[in-house]
Amino acid sequence: MNSQSSFAEYLASIKSGIAQPVFGSHGGSEIDAPHGTTIVAVRYNKGVIMAGDRRATTGNIIAQRDMQKVYPTDEFSVVGIAGTAGLAIELVKLFQVELEHYEKIEGTSLSLDGKANRLSSLLRGNLGMAMQGLAVMPLLAGFDSARSVGRIFSYDVTGGRYEEHDFYAVGSGAHFARGSLKKLSSIIQEQDDAITVAIEALYDAADDDSATGGPDVNRGIYPLVYSVDKSGVVEMDAPRIEALSRKMLQRRSVNPNGGTSTAGISGDRS
Repeated sequence: MNSQSSFAEYLASIKSGIAQPVFGSHGGSEIDAPHGTTIVAVRYNKGVIMAGDRRATTGNIIAQRDMQKVYPTDEFSVVGIAGTAGLAIELVKLFQVELEHYEKIEGTSLSLDGKANRLSSLLRGNLGMAMQGLAVMPLLAGFDSARSVGRIFSYDVTGGRYEEHDFYAVGSGAHFARGSLKKLSSIIQEQDDAITVAIEALYDAADDDSATGGPDVNRGIYPLVYSVDKSGVVEMDAPRIEALSRKMLQRRSVNPNGGTSTAGISGDRS
């Protein structure tokens, strides 16, 4: 990538003293900022699903019940955000502009590996803020047309990039979500299976992590879900997510702690 293909490096070249975009400038260590919580990504036979709960918290207070934490970044990739909400959203917006700028300058889209590397570089620019406790933890998923497969990438606060296989989760409820995904991921074939497994993983995270919000039937708030396959990024219809969420809740009302049976997970097959 040449310097003019990178929007962030272009900004640095026209404004002296900026080596990387900085997603904040507060020098203190005590900031009550809303935090996004749990994001899960699950591969299925034709692509990848990413789902996020909707709760944002400030300390022990629910700051927002319907926060958007999953964003399309271009035609074939999505990013989910956990950590300090304001900085995470700013990073996503810059990443979106970065990918669009590259495509306009070079006349072609970045490869999925290139996107993953570029997000790593942008995340590294927030290291100073992360050291003050204002960390951003993205999760990237996309469809790799060269391999005809969905892929998932996780990151650490230093910008380290790691490719995950089959599933992954980030955020305060990630340990509980990953435990749930380990039990259920072997049955994933179709898109509905992947969506239902992702929703159930978020439910299990919410069951043990107060910062993660489960499906809120009374308010009509359900996880935000995107799929990415060879046709591109698609946001799943709210009525479809509601229906799958209600089926999952009906199963869990019979067995609140879940179970090892994977039969009929999507509610459409026995």
